[in-house]
Amino acid sequence: MKQQVYDILKGKFLIADDAVKNWQMLLFLSLLAIIMIASSHSAEKKVHEIARINNEVQELRTHFSDGRSELMRLKMESSIIDKMKPRGVKPASAPPKKIIVKH
Repeated sequence: MKQQVYDILKGKFLIADDAVKNWQMLLFLSLLAIIMIASSHSAEKKVHEIARINNEVQELRTHFSDGRSELMRLKMESSIIDKMKPRGVKPASAPPKKIIVKH
């Protein structure tokens, strides 16, 4: 057992007569390791992209909310009256009447 461990540590399994199958296995394992590393990098890249997009969505929601509140403020009757005063437009003193058209 002790001799086998020394042989592995010295690398004799790579230069022995049947070393071709060992080299094939090492190349296969190296290929799997490279594929695993590439897959890990790809997944990490996607995680960063998802985080960036989530931040962008949050920012757009904030802009939407600000725009909606600004619109609500501008649609208020008092703000419309204030904006129309310089043009000489005043609110009606009498309420509007409904016109019904019969065919």
